[in-house]
Amino acid sequence: MSDAWLLGRARELIAAVQRSDHAEQLKVIDTLDGLLEETQRRGEPILVAQLLRASALARLVTRGMVDEAEQLLDEMLAHTKRHGLALLRANAHALRGRLLVLSLQEDAALTEIARALAILDDAPDPDIQLGRRAWDRLLSSALNDCWIVLNQLGVYEAAEEVIARAHQAIRDSAGPHEITLQLMNRVKMLLGWGLRLERVGRYDDAAEKFRTAASMAIAVEAPFAESLFPRAAGTPAVDQVGVLAAALAFAAPSTAHIDRLRSLHGAQGYPHENILVSIALARCLDGEDREEDAVDVLLNVLHTQSEDNSQPSMRLNLVRELARLADGARGRETMATASVVDAEPPAERKPASPLADYAATLEAELWSLRESQIATLNTRREHERLSAEHGAVTQQALQDPLTGLPNRRALDERLRTLAATAMAQPLAVALVDLDGFKDVNDQHSHAEGDDVLRVVASTLRDALRGDDIVARYGGDEFIVLLPGAPLSAATQALNRSVKSVASLPHHLSHGVTLSIGLVSLRAQERAEEVLSRADAAMYQAKRGGGNRIATCPPPVGEQGEGVEIGAEQGESAVSDPTFEPEEPT
Repeated sequence: MSDAWLLGRARELIAAVQRSDHAEQLKVIDTLDGLLEETQRRGEPILVAQLLRASALARLVTRGMVDEAEQLLDEMLAHTKRHGLALLRANAHALRGRLLVLSLQEDAALTEIARALAILDDAPDPDIQLGRRAWDRLLSSALNDCWIVLNQLGVYEAAEEVIARAHQAIRDSAGPHEITLQLMNRVKMLLGWGLRLERVGRYDDAAEKFRTAASMAIAVEAPFAESLFPRAAGTPAVDQVGVLAAALAFAAPSTAHIDRLRSLHGAQGYPHENILVSIALARCLDGEDREEDAVDVLLNVLHTQSEDNSQPSMRLNLVRELARLADGARGRETMATASVVDAEPPAERKPASPLADYAATLEAELWSLRESQIATLNTRREHERLSAEHGAVTQQALQDPLTGLPNRRALDERLRTLAATAMAQPLAVALVDLDGFKDVNDQHSHAEGDDVLRVVASTLRDALRGDDIVARYGGDEFIVLLPGAPLSAATQALNRSVKSVASLPHHLSHGVTLSIGLVSLRAQERAEEVLSRADAAMYQAKRGGGNRIATCPPPVGEQGEGVEIGAEQGESAVSDPTFEPEEPT
């Protein structure tokens, strides 16, 4: 399986999981987890981040799996930050915002979107090695995930800005699937926006949103036929996708839409699609003087969506539509406690009931709250951007620009801090050198050598424990600090790194391996002294043939003698996949 196949398969599964029943969704999650495991074995940072996103997103749209999504998003944030993947880090923040909406933490969700947009506002130039089209797709994906949260919160003006940026990112390179996704997202947003405008009495503006949505629903036909979305060949998109059918009905409610909407009502569709279909169907039925049928449709979807907290504004649209229909005979029976209009006959009705006045006042306040949300979003977005700028300046002074690891200055500070921290004792220190790296530069190029350094740095970091620190020491040397690790535990951790690098695909590593010198910090020992001992141990590993760990004697009081771990003991860390080094004895 090529990397491109893995990524393409993940995209297909994400398209499918949003329109599958629960049992099928669980199967998709299992498949995605398998793809994620494979990408983690390969170790390509961008691919790992994309599969983490796919696995988390599948759980966000699957009932009962949100807690597992949180763990994956935490891992995605840590991974993307470690590897400097700005677009995918923004995407992780956006998905965290989506998770927080599901948890009814709307203000916290807004903060996550502000963080995501601040990163995207200052996104670096496209990565030449990744390719412009892949870069644009990552940018569009991150913006779309931001848009989803803003749309869920009903902050439509901000959502419009973001989805326009997403379209701009891929307009020159978008395939049928991306075009379909953009158009359907815009249709969904415009319908929600139109319903929101109706709630504050702006009916002309709402009608304009509905007309625009209907024109987009017609335009989606051609790209939908070639998209990744599950579909019936030869059947128009408007007969398969509820939100598209709803758009036509909202623009011109009539009996002509009823059969189509009934066939799509209650079907497994995209998130929040069924509410839009139900409201559109109810309006068509109401236009045929079938108020009771319309109320039944809305009550049914209100019941089935009772546990869905993912779009508060859409749920209010549904309740408002029920209240509007409460003027009919069945409406008075079912909505007696929640009607926002008088139950008197039209000729005797007062200009406005107290409850209707209250509803109008509440809607006006909610509209003001929406404006406050936009202001809050912009303020937090600017704050995050300025904080990122300040942090970037500080980080540049402490970060190796090639690998993204801490540099020598940062290493000295961390080593000094850990040496003075009782909880970090014992402190293992390892000096890592690349075997065969000079040949890469000589036989290929320094650019290839830089790529090898990045891959090895990433592999080394991922193979170690979460609290371990990897820094670039200079050239092809790295320093690893393992707080709280005696030599035996440190040896096991570092042995994972030796095996991981040795098993990298040749086109990534060009055959380099690791020689590691491992020591334990002694009481009152200075940084330069412990690093000198680690350097001596590393040369001992080199003399033994490389691809191994060598240790120097531990501090007084700890059992052990210096020992090499590797080929001299009769086993090869390269040729034997089950190789496990002996611990120092």
